[in-house]
Order: sequence, then C-alpha cells, then structure tokens
Amino acid sequence: MNRKLVGAAAAIAVAASAFAPPAAAQTVAGAFSKGRTHFVLTAGSGSAFDETYLVLGLGASYYLIDGLSLGLFVESWSGSDPGMTKITPSVQYVFHQMQTLKPYVGAFYRRTDIDGLSDLDSVGGRAGVYVQAGRNAYIGLGAVYESYLDCNETTYRSCDSTYAEVTFTIAF
Repeated sequence: MNRKLVGAAAAIAVAASAFAPPAAAQTVAGAFSKGRTHFVLTAGSGSAFDETYLVLGLGASYYLIDGLSLGLFVESWSGSDPGMTKITPSVQYVFHQMQTLKPYVGAFYRRTDIDGLSDLDSVGGRAGVYVQAGRNAYIGLGAVYESYLDCNETTYRSCDSTYAEVTFTIAF
C-alpha cells in the first residue's frame, strides 16, 4: 500500500510541475485563473468499519481555464484494519467573479483500495465556498455527497454518504 501511495504522490508532483503557470499578469480570476496550480495536504482522522483511522493525503489541481480545474488526490487511511488507499480524480468550477466568498461546485470519481476486500468505486459531488485566508491561500467550507457503486450493504453499512469538508489550499 505504501508503494502505491509513494508512486501516486510522485505522479502528482510530476504532473503539477509540468503544468507550471506562465509568467503573465494575473487576471480577474486571481488564484483561480488559467494556468494556476493548487496543492492540498490532508491530515486528520476518519472512521470506517467501526474503526478510527489516521488519514494523510496529498493532491494537486490545475486550472484549464479561469475557474475550471482538474485535480488528482491520494489519501492513505492507516492505524486500523483494514488499511485503505483512495485515489480521486476530480473536476471543479469556482465562481471566481464573486468578490468576498467564492462558491464552488465539483464532481469526482474515487477508487478505494481496501486491504483484504474488493476495491470500491464511488462517484460524488461537492459544493461550498472559498474564503481568502492570505494572498494565495484559501479556506474551503462545503458539503460532499458520495455514492458507492456496486456496493454490498451486507459488507458496508451504507452505500452513500454525505459529509462536511474543510480544505486549505495554496495557489501557485
């Protein structure tokens, strides 16, 4: 599992550096303008299978046009059994034209590798707002809905979930 996490983290770093923003004046979209790269680090706890896990993650997103980004994120869930690794490609649109709060909507696909069990796929959506915390730093507050595909309710308690998300992102 650790080899998978290291390999995925290396792929994210290579992809993010390959899409470095061009040297140009910033547009009105600022941190969410075309060519910008955002990096996300995750550290916290999560629960699954009636267990509590240490969750560590790494991700990057690249803005294809003002407000629209594609991202790739990796999470490692450790400290309990079974261990898990989650890989999540995503798309997100930030309504950058707003002055104080920057609303966002997005969608994602997630592949979860669970030690000793079949991999689990899910799709979902998210919505929330970004609040500026610094020149190129934002705090995101939002909600996520996730639906597990081909889910077996005899193994898992529920085949969908809704949860809050708090993110901190730095733009380059």
